[in-house]
Amino acid sequence: MTSGALRVALLHPCYFPEVRRGSERIIRELGSELAARGHDVTLITSHPERPSRTVEDGMTVVRHWRPPAGPLERRGFQPYLTHMPLAAASLRRGRFDLAHAFYVTDAVVAARWSARTGRPAVFSYMGVPDRHVLANKRRRLQLVREATRGASAVVALSTAAAEACRRWLGVDAVPIYPGFDVERFAAAATVPRSHSPTIFCAAAPDDPRKRLDLLSEAFARLRRTRADLRLVALRPREPDNVARYGLDRDGVDLVDPVSDPVELAPRYGAATVSALTSRAEAFGMVVPESLACGTPVVATRDGALPEIIDRPGVGELFDGDDAADVAAAIDRAIDSGDPDTCRARAADFSIARSADAHEELYRRLLR
Repeated sequence: MTSGALRVALLHPCYFPEVRRGSERIIRELGSELAARGHDVTLITSHPERPSRTVEDGMTVVRHWRPPAGPLERRGFQPYLTHMPLAAASLRRGRFDLAHAFYVTDAVVAARWSARTGRPAVFSYMGVPDRHVLANKRRRLQLVREATRGASAVVALSTAAAEACRRWLGVDAVPIYPGFDVERFAAAATVPRSHSPTIFCAAAPDDPRKRLDLLSEAFARLRRTRADLRLVALRPREPDNVARYGLDRDGVDLVDPVSDPVELAPRYGAATVSALTSRAEAFGMVVPESLACGTPVVATRDGALPEIIDRPGVGELFDGDDAADVAAAIDRAIDSGDPDTCRARAADFSIARSADAHEELYRRLLR
């Protein structure tokens, strides 16, 4: 390690390639950037297979065997409880300066480690807390309270998420936007724009919270005046969701999901506008991804989305759940998006900026 380097433990119950969601991606981007800066970064995670220890993207990845949790989860308990004992043992064995957890069970492990060692524990709350989220699993509220009260700092993905943490958890969270490889997305998006006006939606199509049915209805309305308009969306895993969300309409093209989000960059780049119609987004990574490709975004005026779409030229916001309002916002964005402004705004969400903020937080806690 270089002088001033930190020994950082990141904790999460699952990781690539078993699970590829937002949290896993944020961990990979942050961990690899911290490792590139000379810090000693270890990810403590688990999987249902034999234990392993590897070096991936510059950080050590310790995968414990995860005992089966089916009986507990069928009874409604918080997921990943069986991961906690081995994660705690691994954290105790390591010589870490700081533990940073990205899931509530791991955050409890980190808080207990912090109480024993006096070293800082950070808990990144990866969502927007509300009554339903906190109460829909047995022991979740108890664990969240222990995690937040025992953490040296709680991190939220946006100002909106931090405000929700204050309201529902009584915690003053530090808002730090997640980062992504802006340059990699921009480089992969060097494709010509579609000749026909095109909407691209990169949201998970099987998640009802993304409200693809609302987007589909807005698309159908707008197509009455823009007959050549196209909608490109990811293909649902569940075939019944194609009709359920109105993705079987004329003018809708479905494309297969990808394992690496940067593979979607040509889709963003070819589109005239992209859309995210979900509510309660703690951040919404697909928004800056689209901006990095020079494509404006239409999104709900809710959660963190107004924090990203905050200036002319980068997109349009709509209120509520009226398809006519969504259609009007798409219509405006098609004519008002500015690729250079979009790319400039995306640069505000680089990996480097996010790592700077985390590094500053770590050093402040260690002081």
